[in-house]
Amino acid sequence: MTGRGRRLSEGGFTFIELLIVLAIMALLSGLAVSVSMSKIRQSKESALKEDLRGLRKALDDFYADHGKYPVKLTDLVEGHYLRSIPTDPLTDSDATWQLVTSQDPAQKGGIVDIHSGSEEKTSDGKSYGEW
Repeated sequence: MTGRGRRLSEGGFTFIELLIVLAIMALLSGLAVSVSMSKIRQSKESALKEDLRGLRKALDDFYADHGKYPVKLTDLVEGHYLRSIPTDPLTDSDATWQLVTSQDPAQKGGIVDIHSGSEEKTSDGKSYGEW
């Protein structure tokens, strides 16, 4: 048929078809966002574990060399145990690390351990500050 006698129902999509397509697209994009947020969280947790391992090793190495723990984190950089203080991947700051100081008077407040300064919780409900 030529243009004059053509029916309207022959061309294009119906409103219901468009709604179904949009609903499927919204569902798929929601799943993609959920998966990507989970992967971002996992990568930050991995980075935090690695940073804590490196910082704790540097504290132990400092103690092995000097017989005492450092009083501030910059002592680890100045002593070439670290190139720089790592950034806490959960807080995006190198100033939020929670320092655990020695209760031994002979250590005079030396840093014996370190934790994340994040107040967020892990998937199992523990605080990142407990790692």
